[in-house]
Amino acid sequence: MRLGFRLWQQCLYRSSHSPLWLGFIFAFCLGYPYSSAQETIALVGSGSSVPAPLYAKWAEEYNKRSAQLHLRYLPLGTSEGIKQISHGSGDFGAGELPLTAKEREDGNLIEVPTILIAIVPIYNLPGVSGELRLSGTVLADIFLGNIKTWDSPSIAKLNPQLALPALPIKVVYRPGGKGSNYVFSYFLSKSNPQFRTKLGASASPAWPVGSPAERSSDMVEKVRSEPGSIGYVEAQYAATVKTLYAAVMNPAGHFVKASEKSIAAACQAVEAPAWDKLSASLIDAPGPDSYPITSFSWLYLRTSAADPRRAAALTDLLNWMFTSGQQVANGEGYVALPAPLQDKVKDTVRSLR
Repeated sequence: MRLGFRLWQQCLYRSSHSPLWLGFIFAFCLGYPYSSAQETIALVGSGSSVPAPLYAKWAEEYNKRSAQLHLRYLPLGTSEGIKQISHGSGDFGAGELPLTAKEREDGNLIEVPTILIAIVPIYNLPGVSGELRLSGTVLADIFLGNIKTWDSPSIAKLNPQLALPALPIKVVYRPGGKGSNYVFSYFLSKSNPQFRTKLGASASPAWPVGSPAERSSDMVEKVRSEPGSIGYVEAQYAATVKTLYAAVMNPAGHFVKASEKSIAAACQAVEAPAWDKLSASLIDAPGPDSYPITSFSWLYLRTSAADPRRAAALTDLLNWMFTSGQQVANGEGYVALPAPLQDKVKDTVRSLR
């Protein structure tokens, strides 16, 4: 078992450098049992690295329940997760991009939300004490390269309480195919017409300035090590590693920091009272308390399955995800779906064949 796990880790690492390994990874994960029992089913998902720590914890907890059913998750990026499930590889995908109508139709797919996430701007400003405030317009200009120093009038206007240094801004971004790219660029596109025209909302924006960081951990390390840097990561990860992140102006004109309360407020503002917009955007949700860069993280699921045994196993996993799994999410610092939305998702899951 240890040998198999080490082989899986090596294959996953290599897959990030060569797509040729992906087929082997899925074959290995689907075929290599955790136990000697022939009836063991390993449910395999792939997709965004944003919720990867949660999926690791979910696998740890879910795999305790039965010797016959196990979960494995491959954080290959949102775009790759959609691609794999569309091509019939694995049992589910995961990510922060809503499916297109073509993806739904061609792959017989639906998306259902699993948790709430938020993307936060992280920064390194030595000697600056106090809470940094940013707006979508200013963030877009920073990532377009229009604002080049931290003492720019546009930033200073938002932060009269801070003594901002004349320090060059160093942009750090994620490489293509990432769900965090989509969420962040969607927000910047809604905030800034120039960004919308030049880059738009995309999992693979053509960032005009800055340098890449492959993983969230790389992003944090790079920002921490280079004074004047700015990047973006998932709020739960920023809180876990205790890195500084800014408050962001919402549509009501309030500067809001990402928190369980402000993320849940964004969801409620969009979903209540019907709680049935399962593929809705939560970006720039109305309300004074809503954090503006909030999103669902979705599961991508086939509407029907060829193998009844795997379908039954997946149903068991989904039922667990939307009951006990939500409690695990809260315990790991993520924001669980509100109870009325959990009920709607469970109704949708029950309709799958």
